[in-house]
Amino acid sequence: MKDEKKSAVDPRILRTRQLIRGAFVELLQEMDIEKLSVNKIAERATINRVTFYLHYRDITDMMEKMADEMIEHIERIVDEYAPHFEKQRTEEAWPVLVKLLEHFAENASFYQVVLATKRTPIFTERLLKLLSTLVKAKIDRVEMEDELEESGIHKEIAIWYGSSALIGTIVAWLRNDMPYSPHFLAKQFSLIRSYSYNDLI
Repeated sequence: MKDEKKSAVDPRILRTRQLIRGAFVELLQEMDIEKLSVNKIAERATINRVTFYLHYRDITDMMEKMADEMIEHIERIVDEYAPHFEKQRTEEAWPVLVKLLEHFAENASFYQVVLATKRTPIFTERLLKLLSTLVKAKIDRVEMEDELEESGIHKEIAIWYGSSALIGTIVAWLRNDMPYSPHFLAKQFSLIRSYSYNDLI
């Protein structure tokens, strides 16, 4: 186990995976995913096929592992900042959302391809699942469940609505080359949430 853990953080392995990921992103900007091949990825990454197969079984396995890595990274951000949610509902920017948006901005070339192009739904599906968990945690933390019930709103539907709004806005933000700062966009979410949903639909 220790050897496996050590190899997982080996700088050479990380470097090779970064090259593969970079090649994958570049090629997706040029062609449909159906036209991708291990040969094309390996050539663009300046590695050989054997090296690719040391890391991934095939392209599907590569995308699944990349999606896993994406979620693991985002979960680390959530774990670090979610406990600092304020229980009071204010118009201040949602702290964990600011950090998530900063992460997306710092890795824009990757996310603008895997989230904003609709070519790799596995990434969007994984992120939506995580955001649903995040919205649920926010509802629980500010004790909104009773208020939702009194308003005739089912908690599950509120979670669907909130997570879909989040991912939809994040994708639009990425597609438009992030015209707003992470803090500004996060604060806009907080402001919108303070208005009646009936006024927004």
